[in-house]
Amino acid sequence: MSIIQVGLVDMTGAIDTELMQAAAAALNLQVTRDLPQFWNVQASVRYLPHSTKIPTGVWPVQLVKSLPPGEGGFHLDKHNQPFSKVIAAPGDDSWTIDASHETIEMLVDPAGNRMQSSIAIEIVKGKIKDGTGQFNYLVEACDPCEANNFGYAIQGVVVSDFITPHFYDPMVTPGTRYSFTGALTRPREVLKGGYISFVNQEKDEWEQILYVDPNSPPSLHVLGPATGARSNREWVDWKMTKDTIGTMRHDAVRRFAPGVLEHQRDRRAKLDDIAKIRAKHYGH
Repeated sequence: MSIIQVGLVDMTGAIDTELMQAAAAALNLQVTRDLPQFWNVQASVRYLPHSTKIPTGVWPVQLVKSLPPGEGGFHLDKHNQPFSKVIAAPGDDSWTIDASHETIEMLVDPAGNRMQSSIAIEIVKGKIKDGTGQFNYLVEACDPCEANNFGYAIQGVVVSDFITPHFYDPMVTPGTRYSFTGALTRPREVLKGGYISFVNQEKDEWEQILYVDPNSPPSLHVLGPATGARSNREWVDWKMTKDTIGTMRHDAVRRFAPGVLEHQRDRRAKLDDIAKIRAKHYGH
């Protein structure tokens, strides 16, 4: 299997270069060390210093100031190669989690059409429980556990948690990891701030269970029949944004645990101090 190359590039021209480099290094560790433990992926991530140069064979993750209405984060170019866009702004480090999220989902499902059949879920008395039917789930590897406080740190950079293939298992088994961090404790669980998309085959329509408001119980949202004009993931992203659910989700994800990002910012500063001390050992 050839190694997929992902490039992190700042299209805004406003993000701190050292943070860009640190984020690219952290994402590279995540996709080379953590992701292959569970998903059949071989990839690398690097920082692209010039927004006007995207090397051949590289799938870019672009940091942008905003996304137009109706435009999600995942895209296919005119040659059906994947790329992603992530909103980023100076002073807000949460984009590193979003960049990790988009990178992982792009690597696990490059075409945006990967589906997995598993037991249906339903909302019973405000709780998500297994039903009796069978759904086709869109494999979006970070969505069920995407809120900031479920992320984890790599060298002072916070990255996204992600599901494992066992997320679609029929039942809980002892010692099984359903997400990398262990935040998910059973198959088909959706944590506060997360969501899951699926095809209800009995109704032949796309639906979602959303837990985007942590102060309210999860809710069922009907997206309707897919048109087939876009990849499944592009269509779901577009539909969510069109229905303003994407904004609700974006706000909910960031409502969680801002202290996580502040703590890791302090850790990066400590690591930077250590790096300067180490440089002196080598005559600099």
